[in-house]
Amino acid sequence: MKIRIERHVKAPVAAVWRAYTTPEDILRWNAASDDWHTTASTVDLREGGAFSSRMEAKDGSFGFDFAGTYTKVVPNERLEFSFGDRTAEVEFVPADGGVDVCVTFDAETENPVDMQRQGWQAILDNFARYVEARR
Repeated sequence: MKIRIERHVKAPVAAVWRAYTTPEDILRWNAASDDWHTTASTVDLREGGAFSSRMEAKDGSFGFDFAGTYTKVVPNERLEFSFGDRTAEVEFVPADGGVDVCVTFDAETENPVDMQRQGWQAILDNFARYVEARR
């Protein structure tokens, strides 16, 4: 099953792309809530290149690595990647003075679909706030 989330970001596409693909930026926006943070991020932004982000609860009670491989990289337009046995794509579509960021990903089977959608949407919303605050 595929899940799709979207968010309009009021910034130029180059700025949105850069914030989405730069480890230093990822450390600042990649969290679904204020009690989580990303403590490490690596990006090899090319087809066949690997990425990884270490996400942890701020109280130290839990953490996990989100990692995968880029399967398609079209700068300022599209990212596709695999992570485990799942895939995702991120589209950057210029619209209305900004960019519509659309993420489609394979659902996993451990958590309810609504919970997955809400978690990924919260991260994307945090991303948009971060990018817009930098303008």
